[in-house]
Parts: sequence; C-alpha cells; structure tokens
Amino acid sequence: MIGRLSGTLLEKTPPQILLDVQGVGYEVDVPMSTFYNLPGLNEKVVLHTEFIVREDAHLLFGFLTQEERIAFRQLLKISGVGPKLALSVLSGLSMSDLAAAVANKDATRLTKIPGVGKKTAERLLLELQGKFVVSAGSASSSVALETAGNDIVNALLGLGYKDKEAEWAAKQLPKDVGLSDGIRQALKLLSKA
Repeated sequence: MIGRLSGTLLEKTPPQILLDVQGVGYEVDVPMSTFYNLPGLNEKVVLHTEFIVREDAHLLFGFLTQEERIAFRQLLKISGVGPKLALSVLSGLSMSDLAAAVANKDATRLTKIPGVGKKTAERLLLELQGKFVVSAGSASSSVALETAGNDIVNALLGLGYKDKEAEWAAKQLPKDVGLSDGIRQALKLLSKA
C-alpha cells in the first residue's frame, strides 16, 4: 500500500500530476482542491495517497491534506460511488462546503457536481450523515475527530469485536478523546457489557 509520497512535481495536467520520487515517476490523480494548491513545477510536494487495485488498472490518488483523503475513503464506501466520482465530489466542493451540504441535507448543492444526479446526491447525503461535523471551528478539525472515532472502531474490529459492539463503544466515548485513551476506555466499556 502506498500511503504517502514525497517528491518533486514534474508535470501538472489536470486532474493528473507526475511526481518524481527518487527517480521513479508516479502518475497521481488529484482533486482540483489539491491541484490548485500545488507548488510550482520542480518544487517539492508531499501527498497523502490512496492506492486502488482493480482488475484492469492500478490507480493512485493524492491529496494535500489528510482530511481530503479521509473524505475520499468515506465516499468510496458508498454504493455506486467509485474513485472517479469521489474525486469529482472533492473537486466540486471544499471540505467545509461538503460538510455543510451534508449537515444541511442540501442535495441541490451536490447535484451541481458533474456526474452527481438527484438520486446519487440523496444517497451521498444519507450515507455521509454524521461523518462530517460542522462546528464553529473548521470542518477539518471535525473530520479529524471523526477519524479518531473511526480508528477506535477499526482497532476494536482488529481485536475481534463485532461491528455493532465496536460502534456502540465508540459512541459512548467523549468527542475529544485521543486514540490510545479511546481504545482503553472502549475496552473497559466492552469488558463490563
């Protein structure tokens, strides 16, 4: 799995870039939000990546922020949403706009994205509900808190707990709990249940 690339930006042809990492050129698809914030050619860049292997292709997607990669992964979990559509969603809306659209159940805003029709927009709103929290602070910090909760659930699943047990335990924890403390507290809750 390729999780991060650090190298020199050689080419920019939207939505794809070519990144030289110690002599190896990686073709990476990026959302427009990342593309617009890339440095100039021949400058260093660090990308968080998602590597997808299919029967007919190996695809590498890159993001400047961890929050964008998390949102990309959340989108891929939705039935009928593939990597290209997920990339299109992240290109059409900023993270804060996506979080606001989900919180406000604004299907109209999502249908303005190429490739997203009314039914797809409604499915996105339904599936993403509760994944992004809009607060007075930035949406990205809320996404990070949501990620800690997901990491706790994933850790519990790795320890052999069932989905419902892991999700129940994660919901009982304080919102601002750290990963290691959250896992400890969740294990205590599950041992009492």
